[in-house]
Amino acid sequence: MQTITKKELIDRIAEKSSHKRVVVKKIIQNFLDEIIDELGAGNRLEFRDFGVFESRVRAARTAQNPKTLERVSVPAKRTVKFKVGRLMKLRLGGEDISEARAIRDAEE
Repeated sequence: MQTITKKELIDRIAEKSSHKRVVVKKIIQNFLDEIIDELGAGNRLEFRDFGVFESRVRAARTAQNPKTLERVSVPAKRTVKFKVGRLMKLRLGGEDISEARAIRDAEE
């Protein structure tokens, strides 16, 4: 499995869209900043066919230190849950999604 960085994504998008790399970088960073702000405010983000991001509170619990077997209290904390959308689910299942993309694009 290969790791793709934000820089690589910016380069790919700039090349495909023929926009300057600096412009694409600003747009992507603004997009990511908005996602962080909305999740921080407790809002749900839904991107059709891609997925849904939700902020959830994980309840406080008692855990155990595996080394000392001592019980420790873990406080409640907020986390982000991601639910996979339709096109991503199809693609991860190994299916060709070009038809589904064409239908989606025709509807927009």
